[in-house]
Amino acid sequence: MTESAVYLQPAFILQSRKYRETSLIIDALTRDFGRISLLAKGVRKAKSKTAGLLQPFIPLTLSFFGKAELKTLTDVERRDYFRQAGGIHTLPGDRVHSVGEIKGLALYCSFYINELVVCFLHKYDPHPEVFDYYHECLSSLADGFSMEAALRLFELRLLECSGYGLQLSHDDHNNPVEALKKYDFNVGQGPVDVVGGQFSGRTFQALSSRELTDPPVLSEAKILMRMIIDVYLQGRQLKSRAVMGKVMATVQR
Repeated sequence: MTESAVYLQPAFILQSRKYRETSLIIDALTRDFGRISLLAKGVRKAKSKTAGLLQPFIPLTLSFFGKAELKTLTDVERRDYFRQAGGIHTLPGDRVHSVGEIKGLALYCSFYINELVVCFLHKYDPHPEVFDYYHECLSSLADGFSMEAALRLFELRLLECSGYGLQLSHDDHNNPVEALKKYDFNVGQGPVDVVGGQFSGRTFQALSSRELTDPPVLSEAKILMRMIIDVYLQGRQLKSRAVMGKVMATVQR
């Protein structure tokens, strides 16, 4: 990035923290510049109208400038063209449980994908396709589609875009994965043909084709993707997972 000003860049806020008495430091996912850090001066003042916009899941355009890593935010606008209804404040998610539980679960899922973006994308590394996948995932959650399928698709796409693409179609002997066979999985190698393996060939086929509709496949895919992501996180803990775990435990009582 240079010191040239950038205007009306499509973006979503990933996270923010307080800075001094009246400002915020913001981590944002932009369409053309990737993940960036911004100093939002004075937005926490009592009369500021900007702070209400600088929230996660609201489609925005951001204007900023600066030659240092921390850019200075100069303007923020809400962009309703991302969704006819505007930004996503509470998400419907899976409609099986009560309304309050549903919104909470989907919202926590959205914070989860925010954490994944922070973990897997380097700052100022442009990935326009990730921006599109991120928006698509939020839209799926907001529209009430399967949370599990939306999350698995985003995880796969994010890993691929960040250089951690998975080999899912062939086993360790370079044979095509068979639906009725069982396999283990080696993160650096792919499916491993093992009698009594943990995962079915159907799960690898579904992930490879991005066709995630079958409940048993979704259940296995969740376990598999969590195992893979944990390897790449190298011990880093995701706060959203802990919160989701507590919510799910409450829902299942």
